[in-house]
Amino acid sequence: MKISIIIPILNEAATIGKLLSHLTQVASDSGNNIKEILVVDGGSTDKSKDIVQDISNRELITIKLISSSKGRAKQLNAGAQKAESEILYFLHADSLPPTDFDNYILNEVKKGNEAGCFRMKFDHNHWWLRFLGWLTQFKSKRCRGGDQSQFITTTLFTEIGGYDEKFIVYEDNDLVDRLFAINTFVIIPKDVITSARRYKEIGVWRLQYHFFNIHMRKWMGASSEDLYQYYKDRVAN
Repeated sequence: MKISIIIPILNEAATIGKLLSHLTQVASDSGNNIKEILVVDGGSTDKSKDIVQDISNRELITIKLISSSKGRAKQLNAGAQKAESEILYFLHADSLPPTDFDNYILNEVKKGNEAGCFRMKFDHNHWWLRFLGWLTQFKSKRCRGGDQSQFITTTLFTEIGGYDEKFIVYEDNDLVDRLFAINTFVIIPKDVITSARRYKEIGVWRLQYHFFNIHMRKWMGASSEDLYQYYKDRVAN
């Protein structure tokens, strides 16, 4: 079995180079577990695409730059459609998976676990962010998020219909909800290190309040459009 890594980007010049260097080093050390890295651009206007292209020209591992409509769910699905491996690994541009992540994923799939994620730690020492990272060890869908990264077999991804493109935000949680509904999810006890940049920009308590509101609105039946409008008005701007 091989792994296709899928990374959605939109103006990620500050982070994508570091991530690709990390991934190519893991691929070099582990042999041939990783078949390809698919970077799916949603219309970047910074140097993101140039950085990806430059690294792809220097590395032996296959790195493909794919253009897609803007929207993380659309970008993730576009990458999955182009992927050529039995396992898909969805990763955010500002998150670094643990060393040997490929072997951890392959071992879980061989045991019959077709989908799951890693635990997570923020690159910040604020006590609340450390607490949020601590929660990710528990097998609860309420403790999940895209920053923890997501692996899933291509077969299962196709069976459940991939990411729901109605969701501009909350697409990761929607996928996890569907996987929990069929009792197919495992937490690998190793940590992805993810950036706390949004918490630094907006403020820890302010951003956490808005994330809590998004989850509560979804639980109370808000539409994907309502969730996006809330996020756009209070978080994105």
